[in-house]
Amino acid sequence: MAELLEMKSITKVYPNGIVANYKVDFSLEEGEIHAVVGENGAGKSTLMKILFGMHSPEEGDIFLRGEKIELASSNKAIEKGIGMVHQHFMLVPSLTVAENIVLGIEPKRSFLFDKEKAIKITEELAKKYNLKVDPRALVKDIPVGLKQKVEILKALLRGAKILILDEPTAVLTPQETGELFRELKVLKEKGHTIIFISHKLKEVKALCDRLTVMRNGRNVGVHQVSDVTEEDISRLMVGRDVILKVEKGTALPKETILQVKKIKQKNQFGQTVLNNVSFSLKAGEILGIAGVEGNGQRELVEVLTGLLNLTSGEIYVKGNLINNYSIKAIRDLNISHIPEDRMTYGVAEKMSIENNLIADKYDKEPYSKKGILNIKHIKKKTVEQVEEFRIKCNSPLQEVKMLSGGNIQKVVVAREFSSDPELLIADQPTRGIDVGATEFIRKRIIHLRDQGAGVLLVSADLNEVMELSDRLVVFFNGEIYAYFSDTSNLTEEELGLYMLGVKRQNNEIIRGAIYEEQ
Repeated sequence: MAELLEMKSITKVYPNGIVANYKVDFSLEEGEIHAVVGENGAGKSTLMKILFGMHSPEEGDIFLRGEKIELASSNKAIEKGIGMVHQHFMLVPSLTVAENIVLGIEPKRSFLFDKEKAIKITEELAKKYNLKVDPRALVKDIPVGLKQKVEILKALLRGAKILILDEPTAVLTPQETGELFRELKVLKEKGHTIIFISHKLKEVKALCDRLTVMRNGRNVGVHQVSDVTEEDISRLMVGRDVILKVEKGTALPKETILQVKKIKQKNQFGQTVLNNVSFSLKAGEILGIAGVEGNGQRELVEVLTGLLNLTSGEIYVKGNLINNYSIKAIRDLNISHIPEDRMTYGVAEKMSIENNLIADKYDKEPYSKKGILNIKHIKKKTVEQVEEFRIKCNSPLQEVKMLSGGNIQKVVVAREFSSDPELLIADQPTRGIDVGATEFIRKRIIHLRDQGAGVLLVSADLNEVMELSDRLVVFFNGEIYAYFSDTSNLTEEELGLYMLGVKRQNNEIIRGAIYEEQ
């Protein structure tokens, strides 16, 4: 393959003095699928944002087909044929698929938007690249897998020959991931070059030709994917051996700690997003909830934690009916919550790590007494948690927003675990973080279970939800479609069929998710 793009000696230093990239070299060969892997904070996202014109480096040069180029903005990158599909989609939910794809470059007829022309453009583009979408469907009504395709088509319409994909399979089922991989291989055959950023090493092995490993802001090696194992890659990323498979003993369930009885929830548009959902959870076990994003899991977590007022049904924690409890009253029942959206609900991004770590306990002894903060104790515990949870930072007084995504997640996890909860509601606890941090958080969840806490685990990572869970329910369209009292013989492919609504168990099996009180 011919060399298509080179980034030479790229250095990026953020205003707070953090060196995100240091003299990084990176190259692409034309027509390859190239993985970029590394721990959170390793510098891979910064490097790709530089390539897409979102950041400017302090040092270094970028060459496209041997010619030096300047990428002062994303528009300049797009002009050069570089496109990026972000992990969090940049789509307008109220617009149609076609309207989203042509947004900003809309076809006109007599100075007015030509809707039929937009539909035709979308249909022709989708056919060319075998990315099947309905141009007339509203984006808010289509599943996550199709939203991913819309984002890719947007980039292709704007002339992207180099396509950067940031964690593209984070919320996809195995079936949707397999379909995406087939489509990416079609793009490769048509001459496109793809950069694949992922923490899922199995997928890197299945899809990519070469990989670049980032560690501590540096490029520590480029390898042919066929020459390295998943264990090799994780060792290169972390600098030590990582246990990729979850190791846990048999659960020893105790008393019922959470009961959910026939709950229903409607959204702001009056649509039913939870429909007659019932299950229970005991102390000393992990109950997993699997499902494609947008099938009621978020609303379930929000009603359990007081972020949403329940439409109907009953929720009991330790025998207390909590339907009308405030968020603080729920947390005072010794409940911890790792939210899916860490930036909105997990942290106050402009406050320090220290303040975020005590946000749920600053008004309790020994952190304070009679309204006066115990500064000495706070600083001692904060330093201990930064060390224990391996939060990479300059100091506990550093603003949280200056940390990498994975380290922000560690701040959330450190705060929630350090409260010694009786019930942990963990929503996507390892999303978007590296293998080392994932291994650490999963071990802590199992430790919490073994200490007698009940854990409700919501995860789009099928490997995670299957390996960590002692029991498992599957959500589809706001309902429980399947229940498994044992996940040892369950495959990702079978689970995916229930997640997509292709299969559904009978009600008698689903009733097993409820512990009948004696």
